[in-house]
Amino acid sequence: MMKKTIFMIAVAIGFTFTSNAQDGTQTDKGSWLIEANTGFGGGDTGVAHTANTGFGLVSIDDLTIWSIGAEGGYFIADNLAAKVGLGYSDFDGTSIFSYKLGAKYYIINTIPVQLDVTGASLQDATENPLWLGFQGGYAIFIGDMVSIEPGLRYNLSLNEDFTEEGMFEFRIGFALHF
Repeated sequence: MMKKTIFMIAVAIGFTFTSNAQDGTQTDKGSWLIEANTGFGGGDTGVAHTANTGFGLVSIDDLTIWSIGAEGGYFIADNLAAKVGLGYSDFDGTSIFSYKLGAKYYIINTIPVQLDVTGASLQDATENPLWLGFQGGYAIFIGDMVSIEPGLRYNLSLNEDFTEEGMFEFRIGFALHF
């Protein structure tokens, strides 16, 4: 019940802010996008965070994983951005460099959907994680150049050494549009 109430409040606030947004110039062809994301969920082992281009901190038992990164994109068509991301994580003393390649499409300028491939290079690993990600959410424009984008993400592992099932995450993105 509490989750539904919080969700309804977030939707109401989103519609309020969106009505103040401009006519979609933030997602026009030739515009740029810079994002910082954070996520919650992804399993008990923190495996979802081994290939992360966002901000994260997970501590389970005596294991701590932290991440820092950002993503950027260029709108190659109205509402369609080609994106890249880079990140660094520390997985209990192991250095991890992450990358992301993908595309993000804004349906009616306010509903972003994203498809991407995220990978990582783990220090001293024989195999590195590779994920296919699907993400959807809602863009709350709080000004001409800034949006907050809560959404759901599904990561599907493309290699068996890390996990065979997919993982859901709740994500909050903060984007600058130029």
